[in-house]
Formats: sequence, structure tokens, C-alpha cells
Amino acid sequence: ALNIAQNVARHNKTVGIISLEMSKEQLVERMFCALLAVDSWKMRTGRLNDEDFARIGSVMDDLNKTNIFIDDTAGNSLTELRTKARRLKAEHGLDMLIVDYLQMMSIGKPVYQSNRVQEISEISRSLKNLARELHLPIIALSQLSRAVESRPSKIPQLSDLRESGAIEQDADVVLMMYREDYYEEDTDRKGLTDIFIRKHRNGPTGHIELMFEKEKMRFFDLERQRETVF
Repeated sequence: ALNIAQNVARHNKTVGIISLEMSKEQLVERMFCALLAVDSWKMRTGRLNDEDFARIGSVMDDLNKTNIFIDDTAGNSLTELRTKARRLKAEHGLDMLIVDYLQMMSIGKPVYQSNRVQEISEISRSLKNLARELHLPIIALSQLSRAVESRPSKIPQLSDLRESGAIEQDADVVLMMYREDYYEEDTDRKGLTDIFIRKHRNGPTGHIELMFEKEKMRFFDLERQRETVF
């Protein structure tokens, strides 16, 4: 999601990120490592080479110019998320909003305490309505159910969306990621990431491959055979 945000912002668009899991500092560190193209561990420990140190200033300038605004303030209720989104839209004129992640949210009403599926369904529908209200796309990250871990094929399906089928129904587009080397250490597909377009309301479904550099927190476009950070 961060790579998407950076790519969108690079095209002079404004992106808002509501992070319910990671801190603003953690997200900025990941974006910085992706732009600098360095190992995140080396960055944290200061073990960079002379070339890396020489590029830090220009990369920081690029990052500062990026129109990405992060809200990591406490509060995971649906009402609080709406407030955050509307504030970001009013203050920065957002072109896209990312919510990380859907299952961290709650309605905050006792009636949903014993029915998580119904609660997630209501959250999903509310995000859809919020996208229409603010006139922008909302990317909501979602966990998968544990059923994926218990079957031979780990490739995710729409039925694996955790806690609610409403996510599939409400979303205009559903992208699912799969990395074989996450499950099989001896695979010959090291770094390859499959992106499955499982649903596309106004277009075709399909599959593409990207290369993922875990240490540098970035993806590459294999089709163009060049180091384009997404």
C-alpha cells in the first residue's frame, strides 16, 4: 500500500493514509528506505555506504515534497475514521485514501460485540459510502482468514477475505497478493509476487507479477524490466 501511495503521489496527486496498526515514524522509515533503495536494517543501524549517505539529502527532499499525509492518531471506531478522513480531505484535498487495515476498525456499539461478521459488513458498507461522499477511491487493506494456512494451495481466493463476504460485494476492485517464497524457502521464485485481480467491477480480472525486495520495502515492474518503484 505504501508503494501505491508513493507512485500515486509521484504523479502530483495527494494521498491520505489512516494507519491503525503502524506509527507514522514506521511508515516514513519504510518509504524512505524504498526511495533510497537501501536495506531497512542498515538504515536503522546506520550501516550505510558513502554513496548511500551522499544521497540521503536529496531523497529526504523528495520525500518532503511528496503529498502523502499520515494520520496515526489513536481511535479505531468508524465514527473516528470518518472524522479523520473528512479532516484530511478538507485540509489537503485528497485524491486517494488508504486505510490500514479494515479488521482493526470497530463500530463501537454493544450490539456488534457478539457478531464480528455483521460488524465488518457494516464497516465495509460505510467505507463505500465514505468514498462516494468524498469523491475519491479508498483502498482498505484486509486480512485473510486462517483457512489459507490449512490447505495445500496458499494462493488466496475471494472466499478467504476475513470475517465478511460483504468486503467482496462492496469493493469495486479486489487485489490479492501471493508470495511463494513466504511459504516455501527453497522455491525458485524468490522475490516474485503474484497480484491477482480477483474482482474488477468495471474491467477485466487477471494476474500480474512484480518483484519484491523485502529488505528495501519496494516492488519492481517486471514487464518493463527496469527498476521502477511502485
